[in-house]
Amino acid sequence: MKLDSSTYSVAELRDMLGRKDLVVNKTYQRGAGLWPSGARSYFIDTMLMGFPFPKLYFYETLDRSARRVVREIVDGQQRITAILDFVNDKFKLTSVSHEYAGCKFSDLPEEKQMEFLSHAIPVDVIRNATKAEILEMFRRMNAYTLPLNESEKRHAKYHGQFKWFVNKLTDEFSETIVGFNILTNRQIVRMADAELIAEMVLSLDKGVISTSPTLLNDLYERFDEEFEMEQEYGNLIREFFDFINLNLSDFKDSFLMKSYTIHTLFCAYALNKVGLPDSKDELGLLKIDRPYNDIDLARENLRMLSFAHESHDLEGNFKDYVLAVDGATTRKPSRITRTRFLAKALRGELKV
Repeated sequence: MKLDSSTYSVAELRDMLGRKDLVVNKTYQRGAGLWPSGARSYFIDTMLMGFPFPKLYFYETLDRSARRVVREIVDGQQRITAILDFVNDKFKLTSVSHEYAGCKFSDLPEEKQMEFLSHAIPVDVIRNATKAEILEMFRRMNAYTLPLNESEKRHAKYHGQFKWFVNKLTDEFSETIVGFNILTNRQIVRMADAELIAEMVLSLDKGVISTSPTLLNDLYERFDEEFEMEQEYGNLIREFFDFINLNLSDFKDSFLMKSYTIHTLFCAYALNKVGLPDSKDELGLLKIDRPYNDIDLARENLRMLSFAHESHDLEGNFKDYVLAVDGATTRKPSRITRTRFLAKALRGELKV
């Protein structure tokens, strides 16, 4: 077996398929048209924005009857189909594209069209291999892949409106999430940021509850085709991250920036401003129509809770909060206690 790395432009791939110098090998490929509009738009936007994506694999064979070389697509059919359908104006980009939402290929500026047609697609061409060897190659490649975690499984399974809502927000806030040490780059690669955003939506939808893969899967499934609260929830989450950027820059290395604390800080922020389901019964608090009263007092209260967490202070007035951040961080009782303390901190109502 021999692998040669190469690149082909979008225009070259289009012409190769037109001449049947490049064909689909259905032994390796699923049927065409499986990607929904959101997935296709996200992939095309990835190309338009210049981000890398996994290489394609072609298998080169000799068509003896026609006396010519033919290349078969053994991995990448959905990507090539999306590219050609876009070039042929068969679909518009959805809102997952920040800059080109609603555009067909012909709607792009002329310069952008030329840039797209000349985009270099990375390809590995497999030569001198049997079909059995190709299957063995893919088995070996997959053997070194880490098992998917729950968040990765959800994003592999669902391709509807909610998934792309989560993707859009993680793209928007990745700099803040890493810059404030909420999550590491490694955690973001494994989609911990997507899980954090999904848990925020779950709290807006059902209140302060325990998180489970089943509940998050249900969220993706219920909102897969239609997500009516997209704008309302999206705006509230954006306001929260703006609040962090504008007011909490000196908390970057504090325990307030633990991911589970950020989640409950969001719950507290949302509770104060718009209310959460069952917040009166569960937390004994009602909304005040604003996230905080006095920002300086709120910051001082948050600093006291963060210090109590970091110093593991079990003697002071914040003992219950410390126990809640040290315990089962994703379970309902701990989350309720943390949310109550953080909501009062934002209101400036902590008893010192």
